[in-house]
Amino acid sequence: MTLAWYGHLKNLATSPWYVAALISWGIALAEYLLQVPANRIGYQQAGFSVAQLKILQEVITLTVFVPFAMFYLKEPFKLDYLWAGLCLVAAVYFMFRGA
Repeated sequence: MTLAWYGHLKNLATSPWYVAALISWGIALAEYLLQVPANRIGYQQAGFSVAQLKILQEVITLTVFVPFAMFYLKEPFKLDYLWAGLCLVAAVYFMFRGA
C-alpha cells in the first residue's frame, strides 16, 4: 500500500490526479488481493483477534514506510520514526499480552 499511496508523489508528480488515482488503485487492488485472504487466515486459522491483526498491519506498514520514505522518496531520517516504532512495540505488547 505504501507504493500505491505515496509512489505517485515521485513518479506521477506531473500527471493529473486522476491518472495517479487510477494507477494507485490498480496497485492497491493487487495488494488487497493478498491482504484480505491473509486477514482471514490470521483470524480464522491462526486465532488472531481483529485488534491483533490491525496492530500487526501497522507494524508492517511502518517497517516498510520508513525505508521507502528514506531511499525511494529521499526523505531524511527523523527521530520521530524511532519514537513511533517504540510506541508500536508497546502497542504490540498490550495487544498480545493476554493472548
